[in-house]
Amino acid sequence: MTADVRPAMVETATEIHHSETYQALVWRRLKRSWTGMTGLVLVCLLMLMTIFAEFFSPVDPKLTGVAFAAPQTVSLTDQDGSLVWPRTYKLGEGTELDPITFQPIIGPDYANPVDLGFFVKGFSYKLLGLIPTDRHFFGGLDGTPVNFLGTDKFGRDVLSRILHGSRVSLMIALTVVFIVTIIGTTVGMVSGYFGGRFDTWMQRFVELVLAFPQLPLYLALTSLIPVTAPTHVFLAFVIFVMSALGWAQMSREVRGKTLALARIEYVRAAMAIGATDRRIIFQHIFPNVMSHVIVSVTLAIPSVVLLESFLGFLGFAVKPPLMSWGLMLQDTATYSVIGSYPWILSPVAFVLITVFAFNALGDGLRDAIDPY
Repeated sequence: MTADVRPAMVETATEIHHSETYQALVWRRLKRSWTGMTGLVLVCLLMLMTIFAEFFSPVDPKLTGVAFAAPQTVSLTDQDGSLVWPRTYKLGEGTELDPITFQPIIGPDYANPVDLGFFVKGFSYKLLGLIPTDRHFFGGLDGTPVNFLGTDKFGRDVLSRILHGSRVSLMIALTVVFIVTIIGTTVGMVSGYFGGRFDTWMQRFVELVLAFPQLPLYLALTSLIPVTAPTHVFLAFVIFVMSALGWAQMSREVRGKTLALARIEYVRAAMAIGATDRRIIFQHIFPNVMSHVIVSVTLAIPSVVLLESFLGFLGFAVKPPLMSWGLMLQDTATYSVIGSYPWILSPVAFVLITVFAFNALGDGLRDAIDPY
């Protein structure tokens, strides 16, 4: 009886092994990587935060109030130390005066606590641009604005502006990487497949693009747009400049992969039976370079996020009334502001989390797709 069971078990295990698709194998390897799974979870949370920015924003990002108000912390105790429902205290002017400025000292108003809760009412918006609602994930139960990360120089809520700014920052990054991937992958495959004089001239052009000093060129090209230009025109031009200077590196990488794949037997067999060049490139070579492209995309997104933040800090990426992480960092241009109001640096934390998330996901995908 044991002799009959063992062959059946071996046969069943063999069938399961052979039925596993390549995507399932990659996913199984990715699940073993804690860095890759951490990056995947963080990327999903960032996408969720970006799509439902209004829902997660506790305050209207355009609402003004007290300038450079300190963050309101969540407290589980009252003034006497007794346990209470999670609450925060609004900032108000006390009766004591500052001995240097002789201005009223601003501190928490313990007499008027603001109880906190989930799915509370707040400012009205349209969920996904379609469904009118006023519900928010977290905030004051009575609808009182709560500034968990303080306010900026105009009294606008920093956390809400970070959440809304993630849309512009990630939209620029994803759009640029999408355009770069399309152009770079196509040019790289075509150049590597045809070779010869076409490949030689194409690579000289790629080297010319790579030889440009990118930062001075970014500043020069973006400065060509007038300050009075519409916001969408300026944004489109920034995306165009980043894409025009970013496709060459991916093209060079894909070309190297294509040169190796073009000599494999099944590609030569397709040529021998008379398959068209287009069919060979997009049905035989492209699926095999796709794994490298996916990893390159996940590693390119944080680079564009950092570039947008840097250009936005210099005032060359996004113009008001749009919000982005780089534009918010303009408030940190002076040491006095950073020293007095350190919460203005909050967008830096979100930039670092985004860069870490995509880098960790890219590292995990690289090991899962090509473990050798």
